[in-house]
Amino acid sequence: MKNEILNNNKLKLLKKDNIYSGLSQSNQAYIKDLSVEYNFSYQELRQLVVISADFTMWKEKTINDYVVDMEKENGSKMQKKEVINAINNIWMNLKNSKIKYQAPDKKSVYRPSPRKIKLSDDSNEVFGACPVASEKTVCCNLMTIDAVQGCSLGCSYCSIQTFYSDGKISVDKNLAEKLSKIPLDPNKKYHIGSGQSSDSLAIGNREGVLDAQLNFAKDNPNIILEFKTKSNNISYLLETDIPKNVFISWSLNPQLFIDNEEHGTASFRDRISSARALSDKGVLIGFHFHPIVYYEGYESDYEEIIDTVKCLFSPKEIAMISMGTLTFIKPAIKKLRSSGLSSNVLQIPMEDAAGKSSYSKEIKKIIFSHVYSQFSDWHDDVFFYLCMEDRSIWDSVFGGAYENNRAFEEALYDCVTSKMNYQASI
Repeated sequence: MKNEILNNNKLKLLKKDNIYSGLSQSNQAYIKDLSVEYNFSYQELRQLVVISADFTMWKEKTINDYVVDMEKENGSKMQKKEVINAINNIWMNLKNSKIKYQAPDKKSVYRPSPRKIKLSDDSNEVFGACPVASEKTVCCNLMTIDAVQGCSLGCSYCSIQTFYSDGKISVDKNLAEKLSKIPLDPNKKYHIGSGQSSDSLAIGNREGVLDAQLNFAKDNPNIILEFKTKSNNISYLLETDIPKNVFISWSLNPQLFIDNEEHGTASFRDRISSARALSDKGVLIGFHFHPIVYYEGYESDYEEIIDTVKCLFSPKEIAMISMGTLTFIKPAIKKLRSSGLSSNVLQIPMEDAAGKSSYSKEIKKIIFSHVYSQFSDWHDDVFFYLCMEDRSIWDSVFGGAYENNRAFEEALYDCVTSKMNYQASI
């Protein structure tokens, strides 16, 4: 009777867990059966819930299937410790091996639902420091404009879904007025980014969001304003005047990764074609290879897209190129596990990275060095940097790092503005 009461209490706690609630009915039932059969502690059950969610996301066999297979192989029923240890070992082996992406069936590709656009109230702050800025890493001190909050592109790894989860996209109704009141020092240099709380171009100029930001750039010649995107929604920018201190950057990844993890975004070809079209108009372009993921065949896939970039652009047309990888805060990991999506972005060996979770430094050195090496003939003509990474990784990839974040910020600004001045003189 006592064990039954304890077991019921553990199951009541599990039912309050979002990850458990996100499991299929059959997986929930099997977790309950295991609880009864082996009298697992709550923490052990919680561990099995997390692993069950990961197996589902990674399209692996269920815990039930693995246990049945192992018992058949052993010819006997497994003991409590054997079940926990065996399942944990399978999980860790998967995390420590390279992801194996397959080209998905086009009929079954997940597409995020469109989100309604709402106008926000006066209380929203639209200007501030980059939300991931940290003195623990080599950081560019980016300032951000949150013109739009929430995103409908549906990238599986994106932390935006953690902060803006009401299913809507919020546009500040007083954006132009708020931008005009930002107390910028006219004698200071600023790199300001739009696209940290949403994709910069995904909704175009709805509610005048692009006009407000373009006018802000025009009124403040001491800033460089970056629109960051994974879309091909450039029609408005092609039709309007763009101040010379504005540049547009695209996040680039191989199409195999886009198909599996960046569900509502433009294809690689559409992104690169959009970049070429704006460059032809005289707009400076940037590229973010972010997140670079350590999957089987990533080397040749990145070589291919880098060859395309170098074929279509000259170094003079490129403001900068950054590199980064998967980095998670705990709420984003929990949100992803409870989402029910098929995704492999959590199938990585995670370590602490300045309070977040990411690849080990050794893996980061490998993937960043490989991508950087493909640009060897551009090293002297384009500004390259790492996003949110430890100084030791900079040392390994670039042979050194900036003395401090202020020096990094100024170097990026000066390099980009020199390219802007060149573009304006053509």
